[in-house]
Amino acid sequence: MNFKKNKYQIIKKGVPIDVCKFLTNYLIMKEQVLKTFFSTNYISRFNTDFGNFTDIQSPNTYSCYGDPAMEVLLEMVKPTIEKQLNKKLFPTYSYVRLYRKGDKLEKHIDRKACEVSATLYLGGEEWPFYIEDIKKPIKINLKQSDMLIYRGQDLAHWRNEFKGDLCAQVFLHYNYETKNNENIFDQRPHLGLPNLFCKYLQKN
Repeated sequence: MNFKKNKYQIIKKGVPIDVCKFLTNYLIMKEQVLKTFFSTNYISRFNTDFGNFTDIQSPNTYSCYGDPAMEVLLEMVKPTIEKQLNKKLFPTYSYVRLYRKGDKLEKHIDRKACEVSATLYLGGEEWPFYIEDIKKPIKINLKQSDMLIYRGQDLAHWRNEFKGDLCAQVFLHYNYETKNNENIFDQRPHLGLPNLFCKYLQKN
């Protein structure tokens, strides 16, 4: 499979299985913590620093932008992706979801900060990922620790309704390295920061 030609490629066993198992359990606990925070009014439901359940592309699904553990993963797999593409990349951001029964991922294309993206299957039950093609949709089945790299700005992608109980998936986003690098860290000072941090800096 040629990434340059097809704009997508599967990397088998992109990270160690033990890392995937750890991160899956980490996400399950983090989802539980956020539900407790909200149910006890410990934090406002408008606070997205610990994640949220209001993702437009996947409503009611636990999701989190820029989780520090996922941002470490973002850096960790970068050399593997660079080797496959024979191109230098810089990280922009990570985005993780913990899907439950009945969840889905709406068909969409990605923004400028996602020139090269990877979806990594962390754990739970397998769930097909679809990429739009001229002739017919391409169905991608990943095993735990497998990673699909793709051009999310060019290829519409989605997931149909999930029939299982749980599926942990993380999206890792990069731009090609240039002299400008305007989107490095998605315009945050560094990785690991929530997506509203830049707006906070602008106000203060």
